[in-house]
Parts: sequence; C-alpha cells; structure tokens
Amino acid sequence: MLVRLLLAVCFTQFIFAQEQIVKGIVLFEGIPLEGASVIVKDFNIGTITDASGAFSLTLSNIKNPKITISYLGYKSFNLKINKISNDLGNIELVSDDKLDEVVISGTLKPISRLKSPVSVEVYAESFFKANPTSSIFEALDIINGVRPQLNCNVCSTGDIHINGQEGSYTMILIDGLPIVSGLSSVYGLSGIPQSLIERIEIIKGPASTLYGSEAIGGVINLITKIPENASRFSFDSFTSNWGDLNLDLGHQYRLSKKINGLLGVNYFKYSNPVDNNSDGFTDLSLQDRISVFNKLNIGKRLSFASRFVYEDRWGGEMNWNPTFRGGDLVYGESIYTSRVELFGTYKFNNEISFQFSFNDHNQNSVYGTTLFKADQSIAFGQFIWNRTIKKHDLVIGAAYRFTFYDDNTTATFNEFLGINKEEITQLPGVFIQDEIQFNEQNSLLLGFRYDYNSIHGTIFTPRLNYKISNQDLSSILRISIGSGYRIAQIFTEDHAALTGARDVVFLNDLEPEMSWNINLNYVYKMYLKQGHILNFDASIFRTDFSNKILPNYDTDPNLIIFDNLSGRSVTQGISLNFNSVFQNGLRISLGATYIDSYIDSKGLKTIPYLTEKFQGVWNIKYEFQKSNITLDFTGTITGPLKLPLLGDLDPRSQFSPTFNIINLQLTKEWNNSYELYGGVKNILNFTPADNSIARAFDPFDREVKFDTSGAAQVSPGNPYALTFDPSYVYASNQGSRFFIGFRYYLN
Repeated sequence: MLVRLLLAVCFTQFIFAQEQIVKGIVLFEGIPLEGASVIVKDFNIGTITDASGAFSLTLSNIKNPKITISYLGYKSFNLKINKISNDLGNIELVSDDKLDEVVISGTLKPISRLKSPVSVEVYAESFFKANPTSSIFEALDIINGVRPQLNCNVCSTGDIHINGQEGSYTMILIDGLPIVSGLSSVYGLSGIPQSLIERIEIIKGPASTLYGSEAIGGVINLITKIPENASRFSFDSFTSNWGDLNLDLGHQYRLSKKINGLLGVNYFKYSNPVDNNSDGFTDLSLQDRISVFNKLNIGKRLSFASRFVYEDRWGGEMNWNPTFRGGDLVYGESIYTSRVELFGTYKFNNEISFQFSFNDHNQNSVYGTTLFKADQSIAFGQFIWNRTIKKHDLVIGAAYRFTFYDDNTTATFNEFLGINKEEITQLPGVFIQDEIQFNEQNSLLLGFRYDYNSIHGTIFTPRLNYKISNQDLSSILRISIGSGYRIAQIFTEDHAALTGARDVVFLNDLEPEMSWNINLNYVYKMYLKQGHILNFDASIFRTDFSNKILPNYDTDPNLIIFDNLSGRSVTQGISLNFNSVFQNGLRISLGATYIDSYIDSKGLKTIPYLTEKFQGVWNIKYEFQKSNITLDFTGTITGPLKLPLLGDLDPRSQFSPTFNIINLQLTKEWNNSYELYGGVKNILNFTPADNSIARAFDPFDREVKFDTSGAAQVSPGNPYALTFDPSYVYASNQGSRFFIGFRYYLN
C-alpha cells in the first residue's frame, strides 16, 4: 500500500512538472472577443477564445513558452509564460490604428480615413511588393479603376487613366505638392525610389478646388516616408530574363539632434534589344535612368525634399544607334530627359503652414526626323490656415503658380512676329473649405476655389462632400459633387502629336476644359467572430465635360486635328471592390469597374479612343506562417479599347481584344531583414498584334504614293493605303518573363 502511494505521488509530480495550463480572458474595452487566436510561438499549439473571451491552453514539455494573442483589427499581444503565471486574468487588446489610416489628400489636412467626407483610397508599401516594378507608372496597374496607358509602340511612354479618363486629367502629387504635371506628365512617374514611399493615396474625381488645374479626373498622391520612421539602410534589386536591372537604395541618416535625413537612389537599365514579333522594331524601349532623392526634416517645423532624374531612352529599328539620331536612314525615337525637383512644407504653428515647390524639366528628343526640344519650369507656393471653430473645421489657402514653357513647336511660335516666344502663365488663386461636423455620424464639406489665369482669365471651382455613417463606422455613405478645369498643353500631353507620322492642326485657340462630377460611394466593413474582416466598397460616378479637347484622327490619316468639342463628353460607370483578410494568412482583393464613355456632338454619339468598357483587378496573397513564405497572385483584365486607324482600308481591328495580364510571385523572409523573391510576369504571354506598327518596314514612307492632297494611295506595295504610324497601341509588347530579386532592411 505504501509503495502504491509513493508511486502515485511521483507520477502526479511528473505530470505537473511536464504540463502547465494557462488560462485567461481576452477583452476590448471590457467586451469579450470571441474567436481571438492564442498561439504558442514556434510551436504548432494554439486555441481560440469562446463567447466569453476565455481560453485555456495546455503546455507540455515547453521551456519558457511565449504566446501571441491576436484578433484582426487589433494589435497582437505577446507574453512570456513562467511557472507561476497560470491564470493570466483579463487581457485587453488595443485597436489597430492601421485599419483607420490618416489621410491628407482629400482635405489638405490629416484626418481619419474613415471619418473623411472625401473618399480616399490608400495603398501601403506592402501592397506594391506583390508585383515589383521598376516605376510607379507600372506599379499602379493592379489598382481598380487606375490604368497605366502606353501611348507609343516605339518609346514606351504613357500616362495614368482614372475611371476611363485620359492621363492628362490626372494630377500627380508628391507629399501633397503638384510636382509631376505638364511636360513631365509622360516621364515624371519613372525614377521615384519605391523603397521611400510609405503609401499612395488616390482620389477619383475632380479635386480642382484644392489643387487647381489638372486635377480634373483624379489625384494620385505619393507620400514619402518620414526619415525617423525609415530603415537605417534598405536594398532592393531585381532582374528578369529580358536583361533589365532595377536597383533601389535607401539610407536614413542624422546630421544633428534636430535634423534627420532620408536618401534614396533608384537606378534602372535595360539595354537588350528584343524583337519577338519580328516587325523590325524593338518590343520594349531601351532605358538608362538614375534618380536621386533626398528628404530632410529640420525640427518639427520644416520638411524639405529634392529629387534629380536623368534618363536616356530609345526605341526603334533594331539596328538603330545614336549615330542615326534625327536622321532618315534608320528610324529611332530617342529621348534625353533631365529633371530637378525641390519641395517642402514649413509650419509656422499648429494653424499656419507654407507649402512650396519648384521643378525644372528639360527634354531633348527626336522622333525619326522630328526634333522636339522643350523646357518647363514651375514654381508653386501656398499658404494654408486651418482652425476649428465649434463644429466648423476651416481651411483657407492662398496659392500662386508660375509656369515657364518653351519648345520648338507651333505651341510657342508667334506667327505675327515670326519668332519663337516662350509661354509664361501666372496663376494666383484662393480657396476656402469648411467641414461642418453635425455629429459623429454626419459631416458636410463645402469648398470653393477662385483662380485667375493670366491667359484665360477667371475660373471658379466649387465642391460639396457629405458623409453619413453608423456609430462604429462599419457602414459609410459619401456623396461628392464638384467642378474641375484644365488648360491643355498638346505637345506635352499627346505623344502622337510628336511622332512626325501625322501633322498637327489647331482649328481654333483652345479654351480651358471644364467638368462637373458626381460620385456616390458606399463602404461596408464586417468583423466576423473568428477574427476575419470583409470590406465592400462600391462607387457610382459620372463626369460631364464641356469644351473638351479631342484629337481627331479620322478626318485625314495624315493629320491630328485638335479643337474644343462642340457638344458634351460624358464618362460614367460603377466601381466595386471587395477585400477580405482571414486568420489563416489568406488575403483576397477583387475589383471591377464598368465604364460608359461617349462623345455627343451635334446629335452624333461616338466612343473616345483608349477608353476601356470594363476593367478588373485581383490580388490574392497567402502567407505560409511556419516557413515565412508568401505567395502573391495578381492580375488585370482590360476590356476593348477603341484605336486610331489610318482609313477605311486599314486591316487592323478598330478595337483591341479583351486581354489578361497575370503575375505570380513567391517571397521568402528571414529575420524580418532579408527577403528573396521571384516569379513570372504575364504568365499568359499576352502581346498586341504583330502589325500594331503600320508599315514598320517603311518608317519614312519612301514607298508610299500620295495624291495631290497628301493622302496615301493604293499601290501594289501598299494595298491598304497606309503610312507609317506607331499610335495604334494598347498594351506592352513585353511578353512572359521570369524575375528574381532580393531585399535587405537594416532597422
């Protein structure tokens, strides 16, 4: 009997020495969280909380165990367990601020994204890692309603369309300042080191009340990192089997206790001519680009940044080299671009700040035998005063913009004097914005801007935004109505005007374009008991243009005729987004946009060029948590685009086919510092038709016969009466490619 008792005591002591039961209750502000995950770090052991937030976890043979308590929408709670802490009691989780980002683009001041009366989409740095690219231009491809549009089959330049509207209607901001516009709108999105971008904010619809001209279709605001929050050193580089190389370097440094800096360098090189479609031309333009970015925070008042970009880009016949530049022996399009930017903000106090920017853009380019040289300098300054008075949050501003522009085209040629004369535009303006907070669920934003253009005179742009939500902000309805305006610069915005394939004709002096836009946006967020988050976002939009400037390719195949539209142009549609985050590491983002765009002139309705009927995007991410491997599956689908033809005999289709671009990537991470990634882009190997460049074999039209009016004639060697024309473009000629890259962060 004594022996049995001793054995029982020893066995019981052994069991208690090997097993430990840990209990606790997970709460948020005193409310139990059902379905919270409780995991033992580095071990496949875990449980979830019950309806009362309670959990019980048995630990066996684990020395110094560490547990992680997580629930989507809240910050994770980490705790080291000792032999005494069996009952952890109440554990309060803290709401994760990342689910309610602070945005500035909609109202010119920091505000909770969920509480903002203006619908602002936010995309963090991690979003773009799912599909690494060498430029912001390409990176935006996986955002619903935003589409990078190539404008040239030869030199691969392009612009950004938002909800089917041309790229010239999209304003690009860096840290809230209008840096990329006018002449640089084609090239300014290249060479921005992506490692220095914290997030990208997007507004769809006119924002001219706050930002003035060119914000008629939408705003893309690139927010760079605060130097103090960036890694001390970052390295990101990738290459593909096409031979391109992209390198991003970032370095955080400190000059003194009050001066913190962030230096970034981007280098991209592609020097491997490829002609997979056998048309004799490069499928992708060759590029050699370097960009240097530096940002300084001096105390709490002054933030100042600068960027320098130089790029040498060319495309054309495969045997082209710089000795043929500008000649008529071998066709090539060669572009030398140098650009300097300076911008920053000075805060006098909590209410008054001054924003300033300056950029100088120099371009020396040839398109076959057509020489295009241009210089543009833009200086911008803006005082902003912000004060809250009871229920009114007031923002009042005064802005001044000075633009110098000169080129060697008819845009700046004075026919009366017979000389080239630069164009100088002065644009002073004032604006006022009042956000009225009726209560926690209802707010109204009223805005009004007055500008005086030294060439075109007075311009008014009002707007109204209303937001209503439930108490926990899981359901939000926003209504936006606003006006926009834009002053066109044809030779800086429409690449087809520069190729030399067609002559440019202006029927009249072009007047500013005006628009009215209405947007209805609804957001619904669901927090499931298991910790999953589902987010639905739907928008209905409509924009009516007056005085719209349209290129006419159809009247004469040798001309591009520009004039203000006598009638109206309408772009309307619906956009849907669905995002879900699951506890098992799965994230799904789906988006679709339907666009109905037409031009109504004298009772005749036509479809504008390069406007898709529909667009879809998807981003599926799965994290294998044990192995720290992430799978990213991204893709886009683009509906038919109307394309310019060279006449009734042109055998090419007037509409592009519906096409898909699908990408796959695997990323392996070590110690939160190293990442090795690789995958396949354009898995389906989609490329445009081989005959996209008309008469690529005769780029100088030597074998084309013309009549007395200059129209191409049918001949044995030219049965369709075509001339050389590279403007028939809707997607890149770059097919499938494998890529591999490496990232390193030193925090």
